[in-house]
Amino acid sequence: MLDLITHPAEHVVAMKAGGIVTGSELQRAIDAIEAAKRNHPLISLVVEIDDLRLMTLTALLKDVGYGLTQLGDLDRYHRAAVVTDQALIQLITDLEERLFKAVEIRTFPGHEHAAAMAWAAELPPGAHENPEEDGYHGA
Repeated sequence: MLDLITHPAEHVVAMKAGGIVTGSELQRAIDAIEAAKRNHPLISLVVEIDDLRLMTLTALLKDVGYGLTQLGDLDRYHRAAVVTDQALIQLITDLEERLFKAVEIRTFPGHEHAAAMAWAAELPPGAHENPEEDGYHGA
């Protein structure tokens, strides 16, 4: 299961994953990320992972494929907060943080969900949540 969850900051795409993630669920998340990128110069992500068991083959291929298309667009991502108590996910997140220096990636334990949501909402100095304030009108 992968569900989008609401976040008060419009530039933040938040989601919760657990159990088995399907390709159609992952596509909804990708669509939400792309919509946020059309409307904001910088976006951030919050991914809450609770008891994630596996991704279907379709979801895995879609995830890898989309991830590869984003390598040239990493400057559009500001922060990624991963909320989990799963040690393996924390290890993977630490590795991603070292590999993708352009994006601030941080792991939060499950009881710090509110702190993760607040951290993801913060924008760098001079950036604004309203894209028109930055002169941004989509790609």
